[in-house]
Amino acid sequence: MPADFSDWMQRCAARAEAALERVLPEPSVAPGRLHEAMRYAILGPGKRVRPMLVYAAGQACGAGPEQDGALDAAAAAVELIHGYSLVHDDLPCMDDDVLRRGRPTVHVQFDEACALLVGDALQSLAFDVLARMPIAPALTVQAVQVLAVASGSAGMAGGQAIDLDSVGRVLDRGQLEAMHRLKTGALLRASAALGGIAAAAGSAQRRALDAYAQAVGLAFQVVDDILDVTGDSAQLGKTAGKDQADGKPTFVSLLGLDGARELARELRRQAHEALAGFGEPAARLAELADFVVRRER
Repeated sequence: MPADFSDWMQRCAARAEAALERVLPEPSVAPGRLHEAMRYAILGPGKRVRPMLVYAAGQACGAGPEQDGALDAAAAAVELIHGYSLVHDDLPCMDDDVLRRGRPTVHVQFDEACALLVGDALQSLAFDVLARMPIAPALTVQAVQVLAVASGSAGMAGGQAIDLDSVGRVLDRGQLEAMHRLKTGALLRASAALGGIAAAAGSAQRRALDAYAQAVGLAFQVVDDILDVTGDSAQLGKTAGKDQADGKPTFVSLLGLDGARELARELRRQAHEALAGFGEPAARLAELADFVVRRER
């Protein structure tokens, strides 16, 4: 990883963390235990890939300092949605996991009812934050709609429902891709779209961002499936081998390790191709695509 890109990632992660710190209620505010659990779920360990996509997409579309507040709001909102999805995904009625980001999951650290409410509250907070974006009201409405669709039955929640229904079944490649374009890809696509909206990008730029993010979103899941087989729990910060143990269809079970790795490389190529019209301002997006495909956790 180039040193300047590594530095940029650290700055973006710190910027997103600061934005999240500002919007999350303090435990000193009632109901204190719920607020403590919300902060536990969101702050601390995490790659912050979705906020990085927001910031990199904004940069690619020419965002200036006057858009910083809108980009911070978008980055925080999308990470709050991602965090809520992880809290609910780990619940006993879903994936029933005890480890997330190297720490006990929220329902283990607190309790199951609290974890359910944490997810509910984080989702609501995300839209509150997004609705306050300091940009033109018409763009704010677009941003809220993008995140709402990406989070709901036509996006992340719908993909999760398909995933739960697919346990023990054999899916063909088209079905598997369709599921993960919703479950994982939709929120990553929304992240890039929100960066473009915050920068007041034109329609051609938004289409290019979406083509890029579709490739990166699917690549992220392909690599997740690879790491579930090749990584260990300490390295991943979550339970390794769980998808296989639970009988879930994955790109590795369908294509084998070599086939999944080849698919990840092809998706990386597609992502780079989608950025051709942006030139140098999209360098961070290109590096993010490389990071997604080459990451080890």
